[in-house]
Amino acid sequence: MLIDTHCHLDAAEFDTDRDAVQAAALAGGVERIVVPAVAVDGFRKTKTVVGRYPGCGAAYGIHPLYVMQAREADLVVLRAWLVDEKPLAVGEIGLDFYVTDVAPARQEFYFVEQLKLAREFDLPVLLHVRRAVDQILKHLRRIRVRGGIAHAFNGSRQQADEFIKLGFKLGFGGAMTYSGSTRIRALAAELPLEAIVLETDAPDIPPAWLNGRRNAPGELPRIAGVLAELRGVDVAHIAAATSASARAILPGL
Repeated sequence: MLIDTHCHLDAAEFDTDRDAVQAAALAGGVERIVVPAVAVDGFRKTKTVVGRYPGCGAAYGIHPLYVMQAREADLVVLRAWLVDEKPLAVGEIGLDFYVTDVAPARQEFYFVEQLKLAREFDLPVLLHVRRAVDQILKHLRRIRVRGGIAHAFNGSRQQADEFIKLGFKLGFGGAMTYSGSTRIRALAAELPLEAIVLETDAPDIPPAWLNGRRNAPGELPRIAGVLAELRGVDVAHIAAATSASARAILPGL
């Protein structure tokens, strides 16, 4: 069994063939899919999508790239959803300092407030960490949560170790499949296997063999195969270990 710990199955890119996409993933052995919301106005669609497919579970949060259109009242809405829906996690939340048109201070405000909600409800968090790993670690040391997943991890070994010390798993997916991604591939090969979970981030971060086309959760078995190659083990071992890690960090699975 495989678990896709980060897949935007509710994205508009799947509106025309979502049933087929989910069926293909299930046929390939992807039995659980975590679907993180990105903005309050999408929560209802996320709920509808995960409710349609057994094995799917939701996380609710405000993504750093959506904070410019967010209002503080959205945090009240998020809190109500955490109370009523009992999601797998708070997410997708975090910081993105790669972009230049989303104010860092505004990102940090929403990130901190959502960490506080995760702490209040004792929920793990799904973290967006692009070009912002040290800043995120700083906030995690100050506002302790029960752990979670650093999605699409692309930091250093030292940063990886800091996340692990704080009780986090590290998400690896399509970026690992590119031969030029030497740092990510080295981390995937060398980190403790129990610290790694698999993800697609579909429809984004397509693996090498898709040549930039839409990613989908059905690609996870081949992604798992790449991790197995990098570590010199069989794919069944990777599936079992990463699924166990996902369940450990997301008990609601």
